[in-house]
Amino acid sequence: MVALQIRDVPKELRDRLTEIARSRGQSLQAYLFDVISNEARRKDNLAALERFSRKSYNAHLSSDDVLDVLHAARADRDTALGLPEIDT
Repeated sequence: MVALQIRDVPKELRDRLTEIARSRGQSLQAYLFDVISNEARRKDNLAALERFSRKSYNAHLSSDDVLDVLHAARADRDTALGLPEIDT
């Protein structure tokens, strides 16, 4: 494992971080490790979301196509539940 060091941290900031760590029942080192780990995980999640947003997955559906399927599924559900038909 690698050691990280942050220099020139203002005392007020260090005290605040220590207070937050203590309120969570953690040491300052454990708390800062969690903060850094969470930040790295969020960056990975953002990268994955970015990759998904650029792909079409060969799904060339228009908004109207999606709405047609949605309305048909709701009509089938309502029929199965014995609900009256609603015109949209």
